[in-house]
Amino acid sequence: MADLYKEAGVDIDAGNETVARIKSIVRHTFTAQVLGDLGSFGGLYALPAREFREPVLVSSTDGVGTKLKVAFALEKYDTIGYDLVNHCVNDILVQGARPLFFLDYIGIGVLKPRVIESIVSGLAQGCLENQCVLIGGETAEMPGIYANGEFDLAGTIVGIVERDLLITGNGIAPGDPVLGLPSTGLHTNGYSLARKICFEDLQLKPTDKVANFENPIGVELLKPHRSYFNELYPLISQKLIKGLAHITGGGFYDNIPRILPDGCGVAIKQNSWPVLPIFQFLQEAATIPDAEAYRIFNMGIGMVLICSKTNLTTVKAAFPEIYQIGEVVSGEKKVLFN
Repeated sequence: MADLYKEAGVDIDAGNETVARIKSIVRHTFTAQVLGDLGSFGGLYALPAREFREPVLVSSTDGVGTKLKVAFALEKYDTIGYDLVNHCVNDILVQGARPLFFLDYIGIGVLKPRVIESIVSGLAQGCLENQCVLIGGETAEMPGIYANGEFDLAGTIVGIVERDLLITGNGIAPGDPVLGLPSTGLHTNGYSLARKICFEDLQLKPTDKVANFENPIGVELLKPHRSYFNELYPLISQKLIKGLAHITGGGFYDNIPRILPDGCGVAIKQNSWPVLPIFQFLQEAATIPDAEAYRIFNMGIGMVLICSKTNLTTVKAAFPEIYQIGEVVSGEKKVLFN
């Protein structure tokens, strides 16, 4: 009998093979809070409410943007799921939350079980490292929407925080030190410009070696998004942090003001941390002005932390690498570079 759905571009057998491949990977992230198994219509999670006095749920949804195009070009799919989890973990971490569970969505033109298996392996690795459950997801084969060999990837995270540990930024005051935690590279932002510079303007191929880089340029661009959860959460539990800003789209100029109370701005001391070579390369190749570069890229700082002067020594001692990059000043909710 003819398989009409397969002829139309949707392979149900490939879908079943995909589920079989990823089941054990996903189950490896499960904890006692997970009820049921992969394949149910919904994921069941028993909220550990008794561990909290006033639990607050924190949720976020995001993607990895056009970093996917670099992965397509290199046919390397094992890190982008990891990127996605870490990005989402950082987004709820800035409010003091620890992750509970994660769900992914993959929309793809032609379903290839090995590709999905590779993506999910990265998702699972990210979840395990962040003490999070990969509770479920959706893989949708949609010929005509996505080109063959391409797909979209998005994820939703749900976390929890004790109400009195919520980080709102309300306690931030002029004179507070501003610290920066280093990134590993572009993380998941600025790729539309980075790809244009590398692959259109400079006519590079992802496999090309570029001076000053150990890896081919494509591999350099695929460096994973770093999670700050395991280092920051103990400080959050001790109420040592006044504010956190995840430096993603919008860079320093758009993300730091999101955590500032009225009457406060931030003065950043440029050159107070080592800018990663990839950003120097991109900025020089396209003659990008500093003001624009610090709005597009993280420039080597993936998370900004604000604490009191009293707690500065304790906070700095918690990290193998951290930079004092500025301070809170009186003024509007703006970022100024010195």
